[in-house]
Amino acid sequence: MDRTREEAEASAAFDPKLIEPYIIKDPQALAVNAAKALENLGKAASMWLKPRETGELVDSVPEPVAELVKIMGKVAEYWMSDPKRTLEAQTHLLNAVFGVWSRSLARFATPEQPLADPLPKDKRFSDEDWERNPFFDFLRQTYLVLSQWAEKMVNDAGGLDEHTRHKANFYMRQITAALSPANFVATNPQLYRETVQSSGANLVKGMQMLAEDIAAGGGDLRIRQTDTSKFAVGENMAITPGKVIAQSDVCEVIQYDASTETVLKRPLLICPPWINKFYILDLNPQKSFIKWCVDQGHTVFVISWVNPDERHADKGWEAYIREGVDFALDTVEKATGEKEVNAIGYCVGGTLLAAALALHAQEKNKRIASATLFTTQVDFTYAGDLKVFVDEEQLSDLEERMKSTGYLDGSKMAAAFNMLRASELIWPYFVNNYLKGQDPMPFDLLYWNSDSTRMAAANHSFYLRNCYLNNTLSQGKMQLAGKTLSLKDVTIPIYNLATKEDHIAPAKSVFIGSSLFGGPVDFVVSGSGHIAGVVNPPDKQKYQFWTNGKVAGSYEDWMANAKETSGSWWPHWQIWVEKLDDERVPSRKPGGDALNAIADAPGRNVLARV
Repeated sequence: MDRTREEAEASAAFDPKLIEPYIIKDPQALAVNAAKALENLGKAASMWLKPRETGELVDSVPEPVAELVKIMGKVAEYWMSDPKRTLEAQTHLLNAVFGVWSRSLARFATPEQPLADPLPKDKRFSDEDWERNPFFDFLRQTYLVLSQWAEKMVNDAGGLDEHTRHKANFYMRQITAALSPANFVATNPQLYRETVQSSGANLVKGMQMLAEDIAAGGGDLRIRQTDTSKFAVGENMAITPGKVIAQSDVCEVIQYDASTETVLKRPLLICPPWINKFYILDLNPQKSFIKWCVDQGHTVFVISWVNPDERHADKGWEAYIREGVDFALDTVEKATGEKEVNAIGYCVGGTLLAAALALHAQEKNKRIASATLFTTQVDFTYAGDLKVFVDEEQLSDLEERMKSTGYLDGSKMAAAFNMLRASELIWPYFVNNYLKGQDPMPFDLLYWNSDSTRMAAANHSFYLRNCYLNNTLSQGKMQLAGKTLSLKDVTIPIYNLATKEDHIAPAKSVFIGSSLFGGPVDFVVSGSGHIAGVVNPPDKQKYQFWTNGKVAGSYEDWMANAKETSGSWWPHWQIWVEKLDDERVPSRKPGGDALNAIADAPGRNVLARV
C-alpha cells in the first residue's frame, strides 16, 4: 500500500511524457549525421581561414571585442576593488539563484499547483516546454535572473561617466543575448526535439549553410536573413517607371513617369540616406512611397547615391551637398523649369538636407520651399545606442582603417545596426539557419537591409565627428563651404516625422531637434520603428500616428497630450503639402525637353553590390 502511494506521488511529481520527445530513437543515424555536421563545420572553418592565410583579410582583435573587454573590466574593477561591495554583489546573486531553486523545488513537489512566475515574459522562451519541463524551466529562470543581476551590476557601478555606462549597458546586453539558452541545441527544448526527431539532419544542413554564408562574406560571416533568390532589383523591387536623367560623381538623379493628367506645380525631390539604398521607398508597388506620391500628382525626383569606392575617398559633406543635393536641384529646374521644390530627407539624408538648408539660407538660395524629414536627427544628444561606437579613440581607429581603402565596408555598418537589436536581428537567424537548418523566409525589407553600401571615408568621418561626437549642427558650429551653419536660419515650413519605436533616430531626439529650426515645424510621430513606421501605405490600415501642434515642452508631455489617429500618416502629409501650394500643371515627362534619359529607373547605382 505504501509503495503504491509512493509510486503515485512520484508519478504526480514527474510526467514521463515530458522526456519522451528528448529520447534518441536512432543513435546510429545521429552519429552519422554528427560526423557530416562536423565535416561541414570544417568546411566553414576553411572558408574562414583561407582569406586570412592568403593575406586577403588581416584580423586584429575585433573592435567590438576589444572595447567590450575594456569596458567590462571597468565594471568588474568597481565591484572587486572593495570587499564589502564584492560581498554585496555575491549576496544579491545568491539570493536570486536561491529564489529560482526554491521555485523549482516547490513546483516539482506540487506540480498540480500553479506557481506565480515573477520573471518577465520573453518571446525567446515561447515554447511551452520552457515552463512545462522542469529542466528547461530551471534554465530559463536562471538565465533571466542572471541577466537581471548583470544589468544591475552595470547600473549600480560607481565611478563610470555617462558614456562609459552607456557602453557597458550596451555590451552587457550583447553578452546576455549571446548566452541565452535559446541559442544552443542542448539547452533549447525545440532545438533538442528537432535534433532528436531528424537524427541531427538539421545540424548537417545548418553547418552547410554556415559554410555558404562565410563564403558569401568573403571570409566573414554574413548571416542570411531572407531568401535572396526571390528578389531582383528592377524586376520585382524598385519597379516604379522612370528614367535616370542626370548623373554626377556621387549620384544619379531619377525622375518618375507621371500617372495623373495634372501634377502639382512644385516638384518633389527625395534625398535618401547613402547608408543602404533609396529603394526602401520603392520596395514594390504595394509598399512604394514613391509610387504613391506619383499617384497623388507629384513629379517625383530621387537622388540615387553612388556606392563609393577608393575614388570617392575625399568626397565629404560639401561634395554630397554640391554634387548631390544642389546637382539634383539644378536637374529638377532643367527638367521642369521650376525654381521651387518640396524636398524630403530620410535619416542621414535628412541630416544632410538640413545642413544644406542652413547653407542655402546663408547663400540666399531659396529653391527648396518646404522640407519633410523622415526619422532625421539634427541634435544627437539622445541619439541612442549608436553613440556607443563613437568616441575619440574609436573614431581615430576607424579613420586609420579607412585610409587604406578610402571607404568603410558596408558590412561593418550592417553589423553595427544588427547589434542594436541583436535579439531580433542576429540570434533568431543564427538559431533558425545554423541550428534548425531552415532557410529563412523571403522578406523584401530584409533583402533591402542586406543590400548594404560602402561609405566614403571623408563623408563618414565628417558625419560621425560632427553629428555623433561633437553635435555641431545643433550648436550652430558646423563648418561647411567656409561658413558656420545655423539651423535658426532655416525658416521654410518643415514636416518632421519621428517613429515611436525607432532605435536609430529615437523619437525624443527628433523632437528636440524640431525646436532648432527658425521656421514653422509640424512634428508628427508614427507608430512602429525606423522603417515600418515610414513605409506604411494607407491601404494596409496599420499602426497609427500622433499630432499635437507646436513643438513645446518635453517629448513625454507632448506625447501624453497628442491626438492619436489610426492608420498611415501619408495622407496627413499630403494635406500638409497641398496647403502650402496646391497649384497644378499638365503632367511632365522625365527630362522634359532639356534632358535625355541615361537609363531606366532604378538606374545603375542600386545594382552595385558589396
